[in-house]
Amino acid sequence: MLNRSKVWAVGLLVAVFVAGAATGWSLRGSAGRRGPNPRDTNAMVAHLAKELDLSAAQQDSVRTILDRHRAEMAAIWTLWHGSSINVGERIRGARSTSRMRRSLMVVLAVGAFVRAAPGQQRQVTLAEAVERALVVQPAMVQARGDERNASAGQRSATGAFLPSITVGGGSNQAGANRYNSATGQIVTLRTSTSYSGSLGVSLDLFDGFRRLANKSAAAATADAADAGVTNQRYQVTAATAQLFYSALADEELVRVAQAQLDRAKQERQISISKFQAGAATRSDTLTSTVDLGNAQLALLQAQANLATAQANLGRQVGSDQPIRALADSAVPPPPDTTALRPQVLDSSPQVRQADAQARAARAQVTVARAQYWPTISASYSNGYTGPDSLAHFPAVPWSTTQPYANNWGLRFSVSWTLFNGFSREADQVSVSVQRDVAEAHAADLRRQLNAQFTQQAAALITANAQIGITAANVAAAAEALRVQQERYRLGAATLLDLLTAEANLTQAEVNQVQARYNYLIARAQLEALVGRPL
Repeated sequence: MLNRSKVWAVGLLVAVFVAGAATGWSLRGSAGRRGPNPRDTNAMVAHLAKELDLSAAQQDSVRTILDRHRAEMAAIWTLWHGSSINVGERIRGARSTSRMRRSLMVVLAVGAFVRAAPGQQRQVTLAEAVERALVVQPAMVQARGDERNASAGQRSATGAFLPSITVGGGSNQAGANRYNSATGQIVTLRTSTSYSGSLGVSLDLFDGFRRLANKSAAAATADAADAGVTNQRYQVTAATAQLFYSALADEELVRVAQAQLDRAKQERQISISKFQAGAATRSDTLTSTVDLGNAQLALLQAQANLATAQANLGRQVGSDQPIRALADSAVPPPPDTTALRPQVLDSSPQVRQADAQARAARAQVTVARAQYWPTISASYSNGYTGPDSLAHFPAVPWSTTQPYANNWGLRFSVSWTLFNGFSREADQVSVSVQRDVAEAHAADLRRQLNAQFTQQAAALITANAQIGITAANVAAAAEALRVQQERYRLGAATLLDLLTAEANLTQAEVNQVQARYNYLIARAQLEALVGRPL
């Protein structure tokens, strides 16, 4: 865990226990006001956690330092505690006992941050993780892009009812030379300039209801895109919540594995002590050693799972580094699922999206049928063309239109395709098939959501019940382990009984963690199904 050299660690411990010893001597005259014994690792870590509000990672760092250099700690403490030197003289310059105590706290906190600072992880809450995921996830980017495209298509379908307007203009400047046969010379003519301008307006008066059908299809596509954005938002939220809760569960499982390792160390020490006292066989020490190795492997595997979960959470929120999940201590109660089923089948985002896609497919059938109708169009054009006879106004050719010829026209046209090699019939069959598929998909989606709702609701209820059951199992397993430990010390139980009780407690703690986060994941998935917070 620690990447500092042994010299640095020992030097840090010397500073820690110098300050600790000084503090202990300064507190001797205070009626019973004593700090934690520096030789008691757990008491020291607990005291520091309370005083400095250390995180779990920092507490582990302090505990690791103290455990790894326990021999140096004992030597330093014996030196200071057993020395005849008047330590009170050494700390006489201290201003107050509280100041010395704060110094001890700061030195130990530095030891924790020796490990924590270089690899400090970013931390996010569930709300922050979801907010970031909604910005960076490709599914959400695609859904928002579909929404923009649908909005542009809807605007284009509305614009088809408006006339098309075109304007044009031009300027032509030309010069010419001719040969005069009478004089035998080249005669250069004056440069002539001509201008032209035009305005055109065209409008389809009747197109077999194609524009109306396109407008309906565009509106349905826009509704489907809006529902798709909502659906993707809750799908991404559910996926992020699952990764978030998985990271939290793996972090708690690391603590469970660490507790298992601590118990295995304790059991091994007990078996060794009993073997040395002649109250146990060598098989007990070997078995406890094997159990200790298994506990170490379990801790390594739990740490690997945690690293993987935090890396996956980082990818989900758009970070190149692992992200640590910050837990929310409040577990929401289970929702009332009685009235949720009709909402899922009628107004969930997936249902609304499928219905809108079916409407768009039906509108495309009407668009295809418009090919059987004639198209009636009207157009109007107006233009001026002529030379620049007002040579003294060459820069303002349109100051007057009198010298220009005016050409205008109003035209009505009818176009009707009577036969095009069965292309219209092929188009009609194609869009009809797409309509049937869309309607079948919408109907099947309701049945699928109905089945998924039943599954998710049952999983939610089961996980909620497991929370209480696993809590009782942990309490029972802890008590059973305590009894077996006492019986083993007294020789009334075998090591196998003790290891079985320890394994039962570990499994009960794992089940408790999994039950709590399975409930939260099932709740998030049910919210994604309904399409709103529960």
